Amino acid sequence: MRLITAAEQRALDALAAEAELPTRALMESAGNAVAQAVLAKEFARAAIFCGPGNNGGDGYVAARFLRETKQSAHGRGPEKIVCIATAPLEKLKGDARSAAVAWEKSGGTTFSLDDFEKVGAQFAWLAQGDAVVDAVFGSGLSRDPKGDEARAIVKLNEARDRGARLIAVDVPSGLDADTGAFFPNHIARADLTVTFHLPKRGLVTHPGAAIVGELQVAPIGLPRALGEKLTGPACELLDEGWARAMFVPRKTTAHKQDFGHVLVVAGSRDKSGAALLVCEAALKAGAGLVTLCARPEVIERVLPQLPEVMSIPLPSLEGHVDSPLGMHDLPAIKKALKGMTAFAIGPGIHKGRETGPLIGALLAALDPSCACVIDADGLNAISAHREDIAAWCGKPAQRPVLTPHPMEFSRLTGEEVEAIESDRIGAATRAAQRFSCTVVLKGARTVIAEPSGATGICGAGNPGMATAGSGDVLTGITAAMLGRKGGPGSSFERAQLAVLLHAMAGDEVAALQGESGMVASDLFRIGLARVFHKLER
Repeated sequence: MRLITAAEQRALDALAAEAELPTRALMESAGNAVAQAVLAKEFARAAIFCGPGNNGGDGYVAARFLRETKQSAHGRGPEKIVCIATAPLEKLKGDARSAAVAWEKSGGTTFSLDDFEKVGAQFAWLAQGDAVVDAVFGSGLSRDPKGDEARAIVKLNEARDRGARLIAVDVPSGLDADTGAFFPNHIARADLTVTFHLPKRGLVTHPGAAIVGELQVAPIGLPRALGEKLTGPACELLDEGWARAMFVPRKTTAHKQDFGHVLVVAGSRDKSGAALLVCEAALKAGAGLVTLCARPEVIERVLPQLPEVMSIPLPSLEGHVDSPLGMHDLPAIKKALKGMTAFAIGPGIHKGRETGPLIGALLAALDPSCACVIDADGLNAISAHREDIAAWCGKPAQRPVLTPHPMEFSRLTGEEVEAIESDRIGAATRAAQRFSCTVVLKGARTVIAEPSGATGICGAGNPGMATAGSGDVLTGITAAMLGRKGGPGSSFERAQLAVLLHAMAGDEVAALQGESGMVASDLFRIGLARVFHKLER
């Protein structure tokens, strides 16, 4: 499913107008969708907080439908549904004004915020069993809420704190619809958000995703064909349906060579477990062959546990035990890369002064048929040569995949972690364009970006995956997806599939045994097998 920005929403509105679709009818559909979502839960009273724009217009429509439905079911009696306006009727324009007038002509009651606090006694203590609807601001908000709008958000949250159910119209008021950022003191914390036609990016990216509550996407009569007219790179929400469309089952005549040969450069004397996790994850993700290229002491620890893995030893410098990877390892690794379809480097390696240049030289030496994923200390090694990363990543025929978590991303780019986390899509896109590579910005709702500006956001995953070695497992799965000879074509598509498989595996483990005790190897020993079984049916 495509995720849109506020600008793309405005473009859709303009396209609808060009197609002579009546915007007032679309507002009626939107308001009705909100009303149906509220009615799905029993409530005693409801207050709809309406702002000055079209989001407020949606709220007036929702209030009218709610009032008519309640009266039809229970007859006339004490008013149980009211609107709270942050702007007087004379200041409203266009469809929003029309919706407000229709509400009042139908007999609906509207309070100003001041009147609500003074005379709306029966609504002043909305609590358990009641509903409050946030129709203050929509997707166009680009500033910190102030004045009566800020007061309205406070009232909404106070009612929710007392137990009322808070339903947001399109986006929770105060949320940046593009980035998911918000001002903590001025954000409506929803239990349910009803958005229209296509979800906005900020609804599924953190920190905003944490205050959206349940997300419902309601059709309002906009033809899907209008979305195809949007220009600019798309942002896709990656879910099980997307995985099914991208997943290619094995043919009955399949051969192990069809699924690629992965070379893994990982592990060191004190971090041999990282090499084991990458290798086993690659095998469990379907790689046809896996070879570990590492120091002898790493191979001695890993291979007894993974008899399916082959090995190529990298001797340490004479007189040194477990010496850092450096240019002296270049000939052996270049030789090992011959015939490989995927190359994974970084997890658990012993890095030194020459490790970054070594990785750069290896990227330049890759065969056109060999893809690459760089993670962990591989990323830290190249971050010490930030000015060279773009040139190094521009050498291979297939665009490299970098998989940093926010701190590694900060080392790579020089951006502050807080700035990265406040706009994860923008940060990942900038880095992909800067370094000419596919960037996987890990974390809750991992973002995958390529230089064209196209992005994907992983909708799966859970906090149990925040455990040692989880990133190493992703490296192995990514290498397996990159190395396959069939299936999705670009490194961007394959990286997206790897991220989604990894996250879905985590959800399978959580569903089976909970989140708290999850360990990294559960992802491929338990979760990944269940995911493949599901996708292969």
